[in-house]
Amino acid sequence: MSVVKLSTMGPGQSGVIAALHAEDELYHRLAEMGFRVGNRIEILRLGRFSGPLHLRIGTTDLMLRRSDAQKIDIAAA
Repeated sequence: MSVVKLSTMGPGQSGVIAALHAEDELYHRLAEMGFRVGNRIEILRLGRFSGPLHLRIGTTDLMLRRSDAQKIDIAAA
């Protein structure tokens, strides 16, 4: 199983959240937004100039900073 950082993925790519490598405060914020190991995630759009990622987890659309996305491992779906 191939694992990549969420921040390296592009529009149209999807996968399953494999791990969250974040400090407690960020970890809990991400979990509240639906970032949980095993959840499927899809990249919809990338912000310009290293802007945020537009993501979909289930039926929820979210925006996430790239610095936070670097802390999330995604397994190929």
